Amino acid sequence: MARLKSLVIYLQIALLTLIAATVQADSHEGIDPELLNTLRSAVQESTSFGDAYVAQVWLVDMSKRIEKLMPDPIERVTFLKILHHEATLANLQPELVLAVIHIESRFDRYAISRAGARGLMQIMPFWKNELGRTEDNLFNTAINLRYGTTILAHYLKREKGDLQKALARYNGSTGKTWYPEKVLTAWERFYYVDHS
Repeated sequence: MARLKSLVIYLQIALLTLIAATVQADSHEGIDPELLNTLRSAVQESTSFGDAYVAQVWLVDMSKRIEKLMPDPIERVTFLKILHHEATLANLQPELVLAVIHIESRFDRYAISRAGARGLMQIMPFWKNELGRTEDNLFNTAINLRYGTTILAHYLKREKGDLQKALARYNGSTGKTWYPEKVLTAWERFYYVDHS
């Protein structure tokens, strides 16, 4: 029990250090109350985490990992909270979804591919028509992640858990291995977390 309390205190200090370092880069007047509230809300209100401690650990860890790709701390924490929720809802590991986004858009929520795919997870607009939801904005983080995680989870189920085949389907490169290899390499190199 004493070790757990020590670890919690350590992680709280790490979170405050992260907040302070981020805010100091933007301002020398102290901690930005908006950022602090955003982080508190992300930790306290997220329903996809087991508890506030788990949320704090994951958000601090992943926030540091994507800081260079998504420099705004408030946007980053908000994004991570939504991503964790949508990945968990789709029964996917959030770190895998981060790897897909890393390859698909490099965390640019306004990315548009040559084929017309949109947003973080590069969703093709035809899906909106198929669903009768033409008003959906694929540049909206929550909407884009809902589409992308649902599509990936569907392909994973269709391929009976074969992640390589599911990723190839997601990318439209069925039967080829180059895309799954890129995603799996990014997952292993940048986002892997041992959940055991």
